[in-house]
Amino acid sequence: MKVSKARHVEKALMDEVAGKYILRLFVAGATARSRQAVLRVRELCETELKGRCDLKVIDIYQQPNLARDNQIVATPTLVKEFPKPMHRFIGNLLNLTGLFNELEITRNEIAV
Repeated sequence: MKVSKARHVEKALMDEVAGKYILRLFVAGATARSRQAVLRVRELCETELKGRCDLKVIDIYQQPNLARDNQIVATPTLVKEFPKPMHRFIGNLLNLTGLFNELEITRNEIAV
């Protein structure tokens, strides 16, 4: 009975994640560059991914353990955790086409 319940919970979690992007944006403090990166990625989530995005912004000064665990060596770094495979985009987030290419996000996926 416990195995069946665990499978049910696992399936429910996967259904919730299906069709969504899980993004993590690593920034360094409240600099102008960090604020610009946060605004750009939020704009991407709202307009291009149409709300199908779970974005978490992580300040490496406030949470250095997460930066270390995720091997962040430069900021801003945007990590696409899901859908797999994981991809990283490091640096200037102004070029939307480059961002799509690096994160392997296609316009076809967005139109869903």
